[in-house]
Amino acid sequence: MLQLAADNLLSPIVLSFVLGLFAALARSDLSVPEAAAKALSLYLLFAIGFKGGVAVSDHGIDAKLGAALLAGVVLSFALPLVAFGYLRAISGMNRTDAAAVAGHYGSISIVTFVAGSSVLSDAGIVAEGYMVAVAAAMEAPAILSALWLVSRGSAGGQRMNAELWHEILLNGSIVLLLGSFAIGWITGAEGLAKIESFIVSPFQGVLCIFLLDMGLIAGRGLREGSKVLDAGAIGFGLTMPLAGAAAGLGMGLLLGLSTGGVMLLMVLSASASYIAVPAAMRVALPEANPSIYLTLSLAVTFPFNLTVGIPLYLAAAQWATGG
Repeated sequence: MLQLAADNLLSPIVLSFVLGLFAALARSDLSVPEAAAKALSLYLLFAIGFKGGVAVSDHGIDAKLGAALLAGVVLSFALPLVAFGYLRAISGMNRTDAAAVAGHYGSISIVTFVAGSSVLSDAGIVAEGYMVAVAAAMEAPAILSALWLVSRGSAGGQRMNAELWHEILLNGSIVLLLGSFAIGWITGAEGLAKIESFIVSPFQGVLCIFLLDMGLIAGRGLREGSKVLDAGAIGFGLTMPLAGAAAGLGMGLLLGLSTGGVMLLMVLSASASYIAVPAAMRVALPEANPSIYLTLSLAVTFPFNLTVGIPLYLAAAQWATGG
């Protein structure tokens, strides 16, 4: 495990993130233009979705795929309930902010998923291609759990309006991920061969620049958001991923996934959203403090998963599956 951690910490992906984090904390004027960052995120979502669709095309649709999708939805619904109770027990956060934070920890970070996939690829470990579909399935259910937590015992049903459903179901990241997955599934290996030079070879380099930008954002979040987080909240951001990963490990073993599949389900369960859920929370819970949930998910949990969590999850998956 220590060797895996060392290899991951010294990879170009993690070091690019560290560079951005250092630059932000040192108040450097280094920045990635917003339009460029948006283009990088679009590329990553399309590439990972397309390759996942191709893998499913080769594999075929079967009961294991359906069971994995159902397991992802169950985890996404259940993890916010655990996160909410845990957060309320160890911090002084109010109910609304705690529910908003909890929703982030049931949904997923697609960039953490991509980083985990890259670690598997570097280690020569193959995972089920349909895990990208599981990732997409885990985006939205956690939002519903967060809203239920807030509305319990109050007139919170009014929050479920048309604008919120639009944010949940037609969020750009979900549409692109599922759409590129469908394209990859329809065109299969022949389609991949036509654009392989675009979505395979440049992938690692694009991911490095994207994580440089994520490091800059995380560093700014730490500078500005640390004033609103107590020790309990920070402890939550560092330990909740471990609880989520444990749930993902148990579910992956129950499903009979491969070592790579178990590891990716652990990564999904351990990650915290900073794209889809914040967009929904702005609509559904405008009274929740964005400085709290964005700082925890992006500036605390994301760096932890990237540097410590992913190697730990891979080692645990290898131990549990004997892979």
